[in-house]
Amino acid sequence: MRRPQLSGIAVAVSLGGVTALLAATIPADRLSLFQPLPAVMESAQNPQTQAKIKLGRMLYYDPRLSANQKISCNSCHKLDQYGADETPVSTGFRGQAGARNSPTVYNAAGQIAQFWDGRAKNVEEQAKGPVMNPVEMAMSSPDRVVATLNSMPEYVKLFHAAFPADPNPVTFDNMATAIGAFERGLVTPSRWDKFLEGDKNALTSAEQLGFNKFYESGCASCHNGTYLGGGQYQRLGLVKAWPDSHDAGRFDVTHNAADRNVFKVPTLRNVAKTGPYYHDGSVPTLAEAIRKMGEYQLGAKLSDADVASIETFLNALTGTIPARYIKPPKLPPSTSATPKPIID
Repeated sequence: MRRPQLSGIAVAVSLGGVTALLAATIPADRLSLFQPLPAVMESAQNPQTQAKIKLGRMLYYDPRLSANQKISCNSCHKLDQYGADETPVSTGFRGQAGARNSPTVYNAAGQIAQFWDGRAKNVEEQAKGPVMNPVEMAMSSPDRVVATLNSMPEYVKLFHAAFPADPNPVTFDNMATAIGAFERGLVTPSRWDKFLEGDKNALTSAEQLGFNKFYESGCASCHNGTYLGGGQYQRLGLVKAWPDSHDAGRFDVTHNAADRNVFKVPTLRNVAKTGPYYHDGSVPTLAEAIRKMGEYQLGAKLSDADVASIETFLNALTGTIPARYIKPPKLPPSTSATPKPIID
């Protein structure tokens, strides 16, 4: 009996009742849309220094940047849980629920903008938002933030070290700049990066087959580049109207009618670890998210096998958390001058 010819696709054969997946390959031209992660998501406006990173790490974990002194950046973007908090929306000051799902902070600094609606141009600007948001960390003013930081001599020294050219370095802007410098090192390289760098054994045949299905289904038209997303805005419900459109998305930022129900395309890196999904966290499983994307964005009814194959590929995008880099630091002690928490 002649053996079937393999032509760059996966072929399933039965061997003694065991199904084997053979010879899955990804055409080289399909990979031209993607790039591996950089070691650091650099910024010419905010170059990293060890002093700035050290300060930013401390500020990221410090709950005293919130009104009740219970909520830190890490409360909603848990670094040991892939930068998310596993809930549809996060809970902030006085138990208030946010309106949108907290996106992962990993690999975020390299994207075109921050927040689902892109209202912050970079992570440095984004870091200011939750601190002042009355639903989130609820600080009453930037002055209260500065007073809190100035009340701790160790923080004052750290700000001077991080911003040596600034005679009065303890500022609200410098707080956000330091947090941003720290976040620019939050990268999670995966086997996908090794594959892009030339290790063709880094992905299994099933994962390569899943990528091909991902690509052929049209997913790569939005989820491409270094971050497999994060590089453009798209209307949710591009082909078929999304069933819940109460959130106007980017329209609330631009007030342009064309931006109604438009959101930043999320990164797919670590997507298997950062559910629930979409801007409102309304979809609990990755399989359902894939199926909905097919229906509402691509106008395609994906089969169960197609969904499972794409999910297999997406699992290969789970990267390595930089355990040493994110290790929670010892924070400076409060002093008698530190503003007291607001009881909630």
